[in-house]
Amino acid sequence: MKTMEKTAAAITPPPRKGARRRADVGPALRAAFNRGEAETLTLTELLVVDFAALLQQAFPHLHKTAYQAMAAAAEAGIVPRMQLAGRLLADEDFAVLSRHRSDVVRGWAAYALAAQTGDSLQTALSKIGPLATDPNSGVREWAWLALRPQVAAALPEALGLLEPWVHSPQPYVRRFAVEITRPRGVWCAHIPLLKEAPALGLPLLAPLQTESVKYPQDAVANWLNDAAKTQPAWVRQVCAQWQRAHPNNPATDRLCRRALRSIT
Repeated sequence: MKTMEKTAAAITPPPRKGARRRADVGPALRAAFNRGEAETLTLTELLVVDFAALLQQAFPHLHKTAYQAMAAAAEAGIVPRMQLAGRLLADEDFAVLSRHRSDVVRGWAAYALAAQTGDSLQTALSKIGPLATDPNSGVREWAWLALRPQVAAALPEALGLLEPWVHSPQPYVRRFAVEITRPRGVWCAHIPLLKEAPALGLPLLAPLQTESVKYPQDAVANWLNDAAKTQPAWVRQVCAQWQRAHPNNPATDRLCRRALRSIT
């Protein structure tokens, strides 16, 4: 039995490493992406997916105009194409979309949820959980990017709804609450109110001042680094207070070093 176990272990292929260059994405893997049968692991891989082909493969019941619209947007940026997919799939079952084998389709699920205008922000946040904690890092990014406009449009309500998230035992949940409210963010519009009055975000940040898990810790540091572009004195003050409250705490020290990296 032990010999058989060793043999099985020996022939089990190692986990696939994501391609960093388009040339490294072979035709078989590209075809698997387009059929919705393989997960993309890097931005490079995501950018080679034929969204129109994947849409038709995964949702053959849609009207042909949906596939035509997606094909016509092939040269658009990745975020506009994700948004378009969300609008085209807004009437689909979100639970089904969010469990699809393809990480791209699960990303589309986030934008489909955002496109369902009948949902309140509270409802949308209550539904996004499976995508905010998805094993694929790309899906986790799409989860907050998709709902960020709604959060920005209803900021006081959003901050109150997200405050319990930063007390979650799940690091992905803590990170989501911080990342979706970053004053500047990545691949998204800024939130002017948080650029000018970042103290509004303290209910989300302060509970994580000793965050030891790098993933949400970096989100807090990046949030403060965003704020430092417009309110550097405030960020210095916050970091000084946190370090006085937690002297020689490695997590707090690392967080503050990263938070202050643009102004010290």
